[in-house]
Amino acid sequence: MTQDGARHKRNTSRRQVLVAGGAAVAVAGAGGVLATTALAGESPAEVKGAKAAAGEACYRLSAETIEGPYYIDADKVRADITEDKQGVPLTLVIKVIDAETCKPVRNAAVDIWHCDALGIYSGYESIGSSLPPGLPTEPPADGSGGGEIHIEPTDDERYLRGTLRTDHQGVVRFTSIFPGWYEGRAAHIHTHVHVNGTWTSSGYEGGRTCHTGQLYFEEEAVQAVAATEPYAGSTVERVTLPEDILYDDSGATGGLLTLHYDKKRITRGVKASITVGVDPETSTATAQ
Repeated sequence: MTQDGARHKRNTSRRQVLVAGGAAVAVAGAGGVLATTALAGESPAEVKGAKAAAGEACYRLSAETIEGPYYIDADKVRADITEDKQGVPLTLVIKVIDAETCKPVRNAAVDIWHCDALGIYSGYESIGSSLPPGLPTEPPADGSGGGEIHIEPTDDERYLRGTLRTDHQGVVRFTSIFPGWYEGRAAHIHTHVHVNGTWTSSGYEGGRTCHTGQLYFEEEAVQAVAATEPYAGSTVERVTLPEDILYDDSGATGGLLTLHYDKKRITRGVKASITVGVDPETSTATAQ
């Protein structure tokens, strides 16, 4: 991406987007496979426009959040971001829809990045799992997600980071590991959605960021993962969702993922999904 594009993505502003979600929790089969659908927490928002997709329920999301200090414009276009990192296998499916019409947003670039099983981000291994200086330690009173801070990378590692192009259904599918946790934060994944850029042989160039969010995991799944290796070797006190400084307890409207997993055999893997509505004409950042 361009240098200007990188600067654009380092400050986020609060806006309304829509997220599709349900309100059901099901337990199926004797094997104990859990299928948990994040609670939306709010009434369905009025769908703007007569062309909304039939059967696509849209929910208002006002919890657009900060990018965080560890974003790197790495342009690694790949589905499997695991590299050699060990942990519970994770399949993450993100569907991007237009908040006005609920139609898929095609050809968008979706970035994700997250820490490894011990709370360490690639590019910042020297920092470890400690909370960097200058980050907020409490939720801001105005609900804005707090100020933004960016730390320049300290090494050349780029595991657990990747970018994909949405298909004709607005979908991307990443292969990774279940993220660990670090000081002051519950387990989470960062994400950007970029539109109106150009796909090249070296990655995605230009355009603008129309969504900056963080994705979260329900507590029961995190507890099950935390009991396995290498997560069990973490020396960092784990923070739950209600204690997290950014998660707003609004379920799917705040980024809570729908999970499918076998609680008794969670090391076999977790499938996570979410539908995110964006306004392709809006940018979450302003030039500096």
